[in-house]
Amino acid sequence: MTVEAQVDSGSRHITILIEGAFGFNLVQDFRRCYSDKRDYRYTIDLRKVDYIDSAGLGMLLNMHSYLEQDDGMIRITNTLPQVRKILTISRFDKKFSIE
Repeated sequence: MTVEAQVDSGSRHITILIEGAFGFNLVQDFRRCYSDKRDYRYTIDLRKVDYIDSAGLGMLLNMHSYLEQDDGMIRITNTLPQVRKILTISRFDKKFSIE
């Protein structure tokens, strides 16, 4: 269970890669990836996430609120079917661009 941020300063874009279960144990690492970087665009790559719980969903909402970006401006990519289903049922497709 890891979180890694790939920062492209030139294009002001950060890709956050998460591996394993996306839950409460990743709160601090996940927050560190976007704190004090409000003027960046974000992609959250979930290709290696096999499970997301309510804490993971909450972390995504907190990120959205903290960054004060418009709905759809934060991209969530490469979701496995079971994770995509949770995001869809939770109506995260209204706040995030899910690809």
